[in-house]
Amino acid sequence: MRLVVARCSVDYSGRLDAHLPLATRLLIVKSDGSLSIHSESGFKPLNWMSPPCVLSEAPGVWRVTNKGGEQLVISLEEVLHDTSHELGIDPGLVKDGVEAHLQVLLAERCHVLGEDMALVRREYPTDIGPVDLLCRDAEGYVAVEIKRRGEIDGVEQLTRYLSRLALDPDVQPVRGILAAQQIAPQAKVLAQARGIGVCVLDYDELRGLEGTTPTLF
Repeated sequence: MRLVVARCSVDYSGRLDAHLPLATRLLIVKSDGSLSIHSESGFKPLNWMSPPCVLSEAPGVWRVTNKGGEQLVISLEEVLHDTSHELGIDPGLVKDGVEAHLQVLLAERCHVLGEDMALVRREYPTDIGPVDLLCRDAEGYVAVEIKRRGEIDGVEQLTRYLSRLALDPDVQPVRGILAAQQIAPQAKVLAQARGIGVCVLDYDELRGLEGTTPTLF
């Protein structure tokens, strides 16, 4: 992982154009090729580029381009800090009790995602981490990411998994579903734009108690 603190401005061109004026920011470049731009406040990046993308460096300017031709141009006025660190293999997120239990319950009741849905494997491995569930129905394979609350970052995470699964000839064709007890409206919009389904889960019903039927959008 490379960490760069610099006074910079940023211009994004793609589906929309955006500009970040000159300020001191943290640039994070990860080994998977992703790049994110952070300010002092807030935990979410101001802008980012998800892999696969290409970073080219020239004096005073970085250009980050993804496969769709979208581009981040980072104009560097002054570099205050530039270091690289090898973090090694991460053991992954240890899910909390409810989220982990949701995965177990949903693996046993895949039909809530679709009548002909069948489980292939829990924790299906990719080179950037395991997908919670890999299922299959008449249309093909389905990667399922399970959250207590589905947010935009959950859609982004599933998008990354799908990009890696797209390279696996054993699981073609493949699509994604984000399953959660609650799903934020913004996450639904982003999921729909990326062709990802969303499923609202009722934890009590999955445990065999009374509740409403999970809804697949």
